[in-house]
Amino acid sequence: MNSIIWILRIGVFGIFFGHGILALNINEKWLSYLGVVGFSESLGVKIMPLIGCLDIVVAVATLLKPWKPVLIWAIIWAFSTALVRPIAGESIWAFVERAGNWATPAALLWLTTNKEKFQEVG
Repeated sequence: MNSIIWILRIGVFGIFFGHGILALNINEKWLSYLGVVGFSESLGVKIMPLIGCLDIVVAVATLLKPWKPVLIWAIIWAFSTALVRPIAGESIWAFVERAGNWATPAALLWLTTNKEKFQEVG
C-alpha cells in the first residue's frame, strides 16, 4: 500500500506544482476563469502568482507528508477550478477531463485516513 500512497503523492505533486508554475507565469487563459468569480483582469494578474505559490506549497507539502487539511484544500480547489471551466463557457468535457486533478488528492486522502479498511479489503 505504501507504493500506492507514494504514486498518489507524486501525482498530487505533479498536478499542483505544474499548475503553480503556470500560474506564476500568468497563464492568460486563466484570467477569464478568475473573471467568472468576479476578479478584474488587473486584479487577476496580481493574485495569480499568489495562487501559484499556494499551489506549489500544496505540492511540496503533499510530497513531504500528506496532511488532511492540505488534501481537503487540494480537492476543493481542484474541483472548483475544473468546474469553473464550463461555467466560463467551455464544454462540460473541460470539467470531465480534469477529474484526475481532484480525484487524485481525494484517493490519497481516503487511503491515508482508511489504511486499516484498505488493508482488510486488499
